[in-house]
Amino acid sequence: MTLVINKITAHIGARVSGVDVSEALDAETVNQLRQALNQHKALVFDAPELDSAGQERFAANFGDLTTAHPTVPGQNRANVLEVDAENGKANEWHTDVTFVVNPPAISTLRSIVIPSYGGETLIASSAAAYRSLPEQLRRWADSLWAIHTNIYDYVKVRSDKEEQYRTVFQSTQYETRHPVVRVHPETGEKGLFIGSFVKQIEGLSKTESKDVLRLFQAYVTKPEHILRWSWQPGQLLVFDNRITQHYAIDNYDDQPRKLSRVTVAGDIPVSVNGERSEALLGDASHYSPLESANAA
Repeated sequence: MTLVINKITAHIGARVSGVDVSEALDAETVNQLRQALNQHKALVFDAPELDSAGQERFAANFGDLTTAHPTVPGQNRANVLEVDAENGKANEWHTDVTFVVNPPAISTLRSIVIPSYGGETLIASSAAAYRSLPEQLRRWADSLWAIHTNIYDYVKVRSDKEEQYRTVFQSTQYETRHPVVRVHPETGEKGLFIGSFVKQIEGLSKTESKDVLRLFQAYVTKPEHILRWSWQPGQLLVFDNRITQHYAIDNYDDQPRKLSRVTVAGDIPVSVNGERSEALLGDASHYSPLESANAA
């Protein structure tokens, strides 16, 4: 296979052609895709033949799979989470499942039902955000730690079904202590590891934490750091969950929008001084075993 990789923006995103992601991939192709993901942070494939089993098979090229979610079970397959607008619209900036001690390394999203307008997904490079910080802010960020939790209103409730989904989402409480700046385990890049699951900055009041997070988050969401992907049916978006944030835009009224998510188990985040994240509340080993984290 001859991969063709075309950048979409300066800081994040590339379209990949020359590979059929619905088929089994050889080791060299997987290695090239991993290198491309490390460089571009997010990759987009046209994959009209891809189904749930194929999505799982593709994601497994990059490591062990997590189950669908720590609290939300897979509907039809244990490793597949249905991202359905009927359950709520996640129009807040976040990194997937940072409330556990070893969040997913890689997330894959497959488009199934796409609205006739709107419904784009934004992916932001937290590495570009970190690099753009003034030196004084960068040094301060390097020293900070944050508490992440799933008890957070990042999905706005508008119906009984959405309320039921939230009840399941929060059925087990998780809290984890993560560094505000995380070192990528493969590239050594530093990125701001924050987002909507952050409850509080350690050592600061809630009010102070909100102000500090707003300051750092403004660098993550600078337009220059963002890929805005307009979906078509039968596409696969793959992004490095360790060094990005994402946001599902709620600009499609009440049209149906459905994706499926499969995630690759990740390592335990490490700070700039080598300290590892710490689970404070909740056991997520059923979701992403720590053995996978140690091997990642």
